[in-house]
Order: sequence, then C-alpha cells, then structure tokens
Amino acid sequence: MSAKAISEQTGKEFLYKHICTSAPVQNRFRYANVTPETDLDRLAQEHSWLLTERLVVKPDQLIKRRGKLGLVGVNLDLNGVREWLKPRLMKETVVGKAKGVLKNFLIEPFVPHKQEEEFYMCIYAAREGDYVLFHHEGGVDVGDVDAKAKKLLIGVDEKISEESVTKQLLSHVPNDKRLILAQFIVGLFNLYEDLFFTYLEINPLVVTKDGVYVLDMAAKIDATADYICKAKWGDVEFPPPFGREAYPEEAYIADLDAKSGASLKLTLLNPQGRIWTMVAGGGASVVYSDTICDLGGVDELANYGEYSGAPSEQQTYDYAKTILSLMTREKHADGKVLIIGGSIANFTNVAATFKGIVRAIRDYQVPLKEHEVTIFVRRGGPNYQEGLRVMGEVGKTTGIPIHVFGTETHMTAIVGMALGHRPIPNQPPVAAHTANFLLNSSSSQSTPGSTRTASFSENRGKAESSPAKKAKNGAPVAKATTLFSKHTKSIVWGMQTRAVQGMLDFDYVCSRDEPSVAAMVYPFTGDHKQKFYWGHKEILIPVYKNMSDAMKKHADVDVLISFASLRSAFDSTMETMQYPQIRTIAIIAEGIPEAHTRKIIKAADEKGVTIIGPATVGGIKPGCFKIGNTGGMLDNILASKLYRPGSVAYVSRSGGMSNELNNIISRTTDGVFEGVAIGGDRYPGSVFTDHVLRYHDTPGVKMIVVLGEIGGTEEYKICQAIKQGRITKPVVCWCIGTCATMFASEVQFGHAGACANQASETAVAKNKALKEAGAFVPKSFDELGEIIKCVYDDLVTKGVIQPAPEMPPPTVPMDYSWARELGLIRKPASFMTSICDERGQELIYAGMPITEVFKSEIGLGGTLGLLWFQRRLPRYACQFIEMCLMVTADHGPAVSGAHNTIVCARAGKDLISSLTSGLLTIGDRFGGALDAAAKQFSKAFDSGILPMEFVNKMKKDGKLIMGIGHRVKSINNPDMRVQILKDFVKQHFPSTQLLDYALDVEKITTSKKPNLILNVDGFIGVAFVDLLRTCGGFTRDEADEFVEIGALNGIFVLGRSMGFIGHYLDQKRLRQGLYRHPWDDISYVLPEHMSM
Repeated sequence: MSAKAISEQTGKEFLYKHICTSAPVQNRFRYANVTPETDLDRLAQEHSWLLTERLVVKPDQLIKRRGKLGLVGVNLDLNGVREWLKPRLMKETVVGKAKGVLKNFLIEPFVPHKQEEEFYMCIYAAREGDYVLFHHEGGVDVGDVDAKAKKLLIGVDEKISEESVTKQLLSHVPNDKRLILAQFIVGLFNLYEDLFFTYLEINPLVVTKDGVYVLDMAAKIDATADYICKAKWGDVEFPPPFGREAYPEEAYIADLDAKSGASLKLTLLNPQGRIWTMVAGGGASVVYSDTICDLGGVDELANYGEYSGAPSEQQTYDYAKTILSLMTREKHADGKVLIIGGSIANFTNVAATFKGIVRAIRDYQVPLKEHEVTIFVRRGGPNYQEGLRVMGEVGKTTGIPIHVFGTETHMTAIVGMALGHRPIPNQPPVAAHTANFLLNSSSSQSTPGSTRTASFSENRGKAESSPAKKAKNGAPVAKATTLFSKHTKSIVWGMQTRAVQGMLDFDYVCSRDEPSVAAMVYPFTGDHKQKFYWGHKEILIPVYKNMSDAMKKHADVDVLISFASLRSAFDSTMETMQYPQIRTIAIIAEGIPEAHTRKIIKAADEKGVTIIGPATVGGIKPGCFKIGNTGGMLDNILASKLYRPGSVAYVSRSGGMSNELNNIISRTTDGVFEGVAIGGDRYPGSVFTDHVLRYHDTPGVKMIVVLGEIGGTEEYKICQAIKQGRITKPVVCWCIGTCATMFASEVQFGHAGACANQASETAVAKNKALKEAGAFVPKSFDELGEIIKCVYDDLVTKGVIQPAPEMPPPTVPMDYSWARELGLIRKPASFMTSICDERGQELIYAGMPITEVFKSEIGLGGTLGLLWFQRRLPRYACQFIEMCLMVTADHGPAVSGAHNTIVCARAGKDLISSLTSGLLTIGDRFGGALDAAAKQFSKAFDSGILPMEFVNKMKKDGKLIMGIGHRVKSINNPDMRVQILKDFVKQHFPSTQLLDYALDVEKITTSKKPNLILNVDGFIGVAFVDLLRTCGGFTRDEADEFVEIGALNGIFVLGRSMGFIGHYLDQKRLRQGLYRHPWDDISYVLPEHMSM
C-alpha cells in the first residue's frame, strides 16, 4: 500500500519542520496532544502558551468535516477546553456510517481573523502530475471545491513558479495577499514533492497582516518512499480510519510484512464475526470479500487480509496462528468458518505455505474444535496437490472439518459452501498430478513441430510484432500494437534463474525456434555465462554486469523484464529507456514510490515504450512469449492450454487473478490469445485501455475480458470507447471491490490502487457504467465464467470463432529439484547430519532452537555438548568443559604450536593460515595426549590390572604413559591448572573411578621421578571419561565411542585455538618482522664422512 493518511499533528510537524518559504508561517510547533492518559495541568507546564492564549480543540482521528459535525471547540481557555472535552473524550460517536470512540485530540492557539482572510487549498497527485487547487473562500462552508476552485497542473518533472501560481490561482485574491500566498504555495508544493506527499489539504488557510496560519490540515504520504524519506519523516505512525480500532495483531502482521520480501496484510473489521478469511493474493483477497458480502455475510465478516509473494513456511505459520488466535477468543452461537482461499499461484510454492498453516492448525486444534470452526480450502499453483493433501490430512488427524478443493473448483465456490448457499461435494474431483502433464503418452520420441502458431480463428500467416511508428516533429513516439511474437527476444534484469528457466520451458513447449531470453543483466557480478535447460539439453545464457554491453551484443532484443528491487527499479528502468531498441519493459517490483513511477511513465510515453507494471507478474502470449513467472509452472501452462493461442484476450490488475483468468478462460473457451496484468499500483505503466485497444486492433482476438478494480477511473475510458464505437468486439468486464461500499469504515485492500477516493471510483459505480455502455457484466465474480462462456458460445455460433482441434505440445523434462519436491523421485543424500538444522526460520542445535539455547543459559559448554555429543549436558558438565577450554587456551609462546603460529604471522600470512600452522603441530607429542591418555588409562582400568601392573607393563613394552610427565612442573611444584580442575571434579562429579586410578598411577611414577605427574592433558582425558560414563546421558558404548573417534582432542584444539589467535594478533599488533632463527642457536653438523 502506498498512499497512507497521517494525523493532522504529523502533517503539521512535517510542514513546520521542512517548509522552505519566505512567507511568514505563524504558530510553528504550537500544538499539544490530548489522550485519555493526558494530565492537562502537566500539559500546561510543558506548553506555557496553553495558559495565556485562547485555544482551539478538535479530534485528530482522520475525521472529515469536523466543523460541520460540531467537533471543533473554538476560542476557549484551558478550563473551557477541559469542559469541552468532558462529554467527548472516550465517548462513542457516529461519523457517517462509521462508529468510533474519540480518544485523540489536538489543541492549538486560536487565530482571530475575518471570513475574507480564509482560503482553501489542496494538492493531490494524478497520473499526469500534481494538481494544485485554490479557492479564495475557505472554511466549513467551502462547498464543492472541485467545481469552484481554480486548478494548476504541475506536470511530472515540471517546476512550480510564483508567476504561474499568481496568474492561474490567485486572480480573485486581494492584491495585498497575492505575493505572500504565492510564496507560501510554492514552498508548500516543494515540501509536498520533497517529502513524497500524495495529498495535502489545508482548509482554512488563513492569511492576516501577521502572516500565514495553517488551521486545519489533512494529508497522505507515499509510505513506499520510507527508504528515501526516513531521515526527514522519522518513525511515522499511520492511524487507522475512524471507526476501526488499531489492534496489536495488525501491528504485529505489519511488522512481519516490513521484515519480509513477501506481502502480509491484516485488517480487523469485526472481531466478533463468524466468517474469517486467510486468502493468498491481493486481488483474490478482494474477490473473496466481495463474494462473502454478496452472499449476505458483510456483518459477520471478521477480517480482511492477504498473504502473497511466496512467504516462507515460518512466515505463513506466524500469519496463520495470528488469525487462529483471534478467531478462537469468543464463541459464536452458529460456530465459525475459516476460508483459506486463493487464485492459482504463479510462483508461490503452495505446499510450503500450507505447511505453515497446517502447523498453526495443529497448535490450535483444541480451541478450533471448541469454537466449532469449519475450514474451507481452495488453492492452485506450484505443488498445490501436495498442499491440498497435507491440508486434508490434518483435518482427518485432528477431527476438524476441513473441505479441500483445487483448480477444478471455481475460485469462490467455497464461499457459497461455507455460507450454506451451495452444497458441499462429498468427493470433489481430483485434479491430475503435476507429473501427469509432463509425461508424454505418445510413443514417438521426436519433438512435435509448431502445430498452432496462430489463433484458432485466423489464417496461420506469419505474425510479427508491429514496430512503434516514428514520431514527427518531436511528438511522442506511437507505441506498438503487437508487443510480443514468436520471435520476441528479451533481456532479464536480475539473477532470477527460476523465472528464466520457466520462460525457456514455455518457449520449448510452444515450439519456438530459439529461447526468448537472450541475456541477463546483473550488476553485482562480473560478466559470465549461466547454465539453463532448453528441453533436454543444456545451454548457456550470457550474464552482463553492464546494461550497455548487453544491448550492444544483443541488438535483436526489444523487451526488458526487470526483477530489480523497489530501490533500484527506477534507475535501471530509466537507464533501459536510453536504448531505442527496447519497446516493452515489464517491472515486477512492488513498492516503487508513485513519484518515481510517474517519471517512468512520462519517459515511456515520450519514447513510445510500453510499460507493464510495476507490482505485476507480467503477461503472457500463448504460443509466443511469457514474462517471467506469468502463468505459473509448466503444469499450469499445459492445463490452461497456454502453449497455443486461443481467441480471448484479457487484461487484469492482479497477477494472481490473471492466472485464475487463464484457468477460467481455458475451461470456458478455446483459450487465451494474450493476457496482461498491468499491476496493482495507483499508476500502472500502461492502463486498461492501452491493452483493450491493442486487442481490438488485433485480428486474432475475438473477445476481450477485463478484470477491473475499485480505485481510479480507467474503466470509464472503456465505457467511452464502447459508446463511441472505437471498441466493437465483445467486452466482458467485472470490477472487484464491490464490498467496499458495504463497510462502515474505509478499508485499504491489498493493491496500492485499490481504494476509492470518490463515489465514481467504487467498483459498484464502474460495473454499472460498464453495463450501461454495453459491456457484458456479470452479477458477481462467481458468474464471470458463465458470462465468458455465453459470449464465446455466441461467437462460435455466429462463425466468428472456429475452434481448431487440439494437438499435443512437446514434452519438457521436469527439473530434478522440483521432481524431488513433488516426491516423484528419491536419491541417497550426499551428506548426513544430526547436529544442526538451518533450513527453518530458526537455527536448531541438536533439536534445540537457538532462542532456547540462549534462554536456558547453557553457555559455551552446553552449546558444545549439543553440537559434539548431541545431548543437553548437566550444568556441572557444561562448567567443566568451559574450565577445560580456559586452562588449555595457552601455554606461552615457546610451545611448538604457538611458535609455529608466531613464525607464520611474522611471515605476513593471514589469520587462518597462521592458526592452521599452529594446529598442524598438535599430535601425540604436543597436545594430542588427551585421547591417548583416555584410551590407555581406560583400557588398563577396564581390564582390571592394578596401577603398578599397568606401569610395569608400559615400561616392559617400551611405551610412554600418555598424560604422565611435565617438563617444568613436578610433585613439589604442582600445576595449578590440574589442581583447579581436580577440586571441581571431586566436588561435582558423581564418580571419579578412572581419575582415582590415574592418580594412583601418578603416585607410582612420581616416586621414581618427581616430574612424572599427571599433567593437564592426562587429567582432562581421564576426567572426561568419568564424565561421559557417569553423567547419565550416555550408554557405556556411546561414551567409549566418543573417546575412540577423537572427541577429547577436540577440547585441546578448540581451547588452544584461542591462544594461537591471541599470539597471531599480538604479533600483528607489535608489528614484528619476518622471523629468522639465529645462527648461534643452530648446531651445524657436517656428515661424518666429510668431517674426517
């Protein structure tokens, strides 16, 4: 959503802080906010002017015409304000159809003035630029300003001037006020542009001898420009429309949406309602709300919302559990229904999103059954069969009634079932599995040639794209009638390999001679080639860092498909239009600021370039070309017969609904000739009539389908064209969003442009006008397919359309990754792991989520226990591990490992190389005694031989006892590291049998030589065996296995790595030069035969 209303206080704060004008703006920052928690006496201390000036008080809750409603207190002192607020603050009030509580008020200084000093002004955005409205009479009785006010259009990229303002707007203003007003209006307009306002109204604007006063103000800003204006806006709060409370759950979902690349929306309409929805897709969410309201459910509709844009399983889970939590708080006498609906997805993995919903249903199965919730599901798209299967399965296992339907069922049929208006089929027809479409039943191994290159109803002549006509005398270049042909070549901006592969598979199944993607542009890597499949064989597609290189080397390209992000889409699109070869640009990104989009539109109109988008999935021309993910995956392409042209062309705003139209049209007619989703923004790059007129002028198109939407007035141009005879082909049209007029408060639907600012922009008004103009308009979306079929059958009867026989398309092998996703194949994994899983929303260590790791405060020792031993160890064991790491961290620079690290660091090597050099010295002679000591002592103890027998045996075998002996320390000069560990182990370990055995061995060895003590390596080795055997977490076999596979040496390696890194950093910090060993510390010995 782009244009969002802000409070009057926020709007005035922006104005006072950022306006740049020589007009004296008075009362800057002189306002105070009052809520139920406000102490007026304290407020007066913070704003001393409240005690000295006359005041105005009014609610600041997006209420229009407050003066007419008696909601403005004028010329009061602070006590008067207090008395005025008493009957109003926290009291329920009706404004129009909306009923709400007044709880946020604004107090400002009262401005004494005459009626003739009041003016009206407004700035609002339109496709062609920004209109400045001005009327020399303002105030509550201003009346119909659209009819009265003077207008000045400031075109896109044009500048406002005081001269134009004075000449066109201020002719009825007294001479002494013209200059100050012109200065203020210019400053205000520049502020409006700079801070990305989309609407700014001041009424009245008062001009006295002292200067300019902004009395009442209403404003909207383009929320998508947050990344540009954050420094100036700060953290903006967008209040809900009056009559609808701001719920914490809405804020939670908005926060999820802001952190996600997907789209997650939630608006609570009636939390006590029995009809709840969880709909995928911006357009589909509106259609479901329409259908619920059409069938009489408006008073019971609890929420509006949507999830789309391929949210992850975790994101869908978070969204679903929020809905389920809300709907299971209050019981309803008739039980409740949850409608999990959606159109046919283009690229969202339905199974992945449904797994998130299924998790939420399992978590809430008890309250769902207590509240008698029945769930109805309808969905299509990639892997939808698996999604429907798991959804049906959870219904059986939990006992919750869940009715599941796929693409064989009309999209909104489940609404009628849920509301009791149509029967629920006992056994719905099962759609074919994805794989069935991709296996050729023919025994022929050859790939069929092009069987259907033209529409069913036209001659199969060569269909080339019609080039844009050259402009004369600097006039705008005319745009092409035919955007795509079987020979269209494109460049894809962005590393969207899945979308490109989908385009190539579509090309192949359409029997194109060559791929439609000539190259890719990706500025974040160097030039290289990317591997893709063309049917059965692999091909390479070049990827360029710079667009100029791509254009030079691919002069036959005339389409650019931009997957650039919302932040880079504007710059990359403007750059693209510098190359005259590009005639069509599809902009996929959602959330591009409207001001940027309008600049793109202006440049495109001047250059004769057709823009599809922004906020679109693209478009498709069956048998010829498809944009990115349009049409979904190959199974849907084949099911909807999009591999060959039909006779019906459509245009839609919604990408998801365009795929639903593909399905409806393929089931009711001979198929789609061409379809375009122009995008859900307020200002799409091309509008309905651009495409409808193209279709009308295309011989292969015999009928046209338009899926319009609430908001904007573009559909009226279709009415006008039909009335004027410019369009004579049958047009079937339906505008979604009819439910909006039934809601008490304003609802912003999923698409940015889906909001009516006046009566003519409502879906109801547009449907009525279209029907009166002669378009075929159904009673509801439910009947859209029937109307399309009726019109099509009539054209067939008249001979306008002559259906052709079906021919099988070529088969395309399924990608390995997708076949595995569908469960069609299996393959042994190359790796197995049992300690960590990073695939979900949260990292998991041995089954323990990372958040739980921190909450439990298990520390580094506990984390090591999870990752090394797959156990949650007792606290004393975690502490012991950490102590071992501390005592083994370093033992000075003289030991071999530290020495090697230092020499390597001084040779100029990096940290990793220096650390590795030190680690490579660890072995039986240095540091590796932990494992060896543990093994030797364990074997001796387990075999039952006495300590003296063990010592004598090792001496007889000529072997050293690992872990015994120290170069410096002795029985008389004990190693304090060992003493610290011994005290801890004796205090906390349940049993220390092996340690006691080793200490008995030490008594024997030190009696012979005092430095033959149990050293730190030996102590850790035997103590760790005691820990593994007695802590209760391991069997004897498991404990022995960890010793055998070298786990204990890992303690020394991990601990000593800390010291080695310290030595590396120390040498770098001391800037030590290359180490060379001194000659006098080397004994040069010649071979014996040479020294004689």
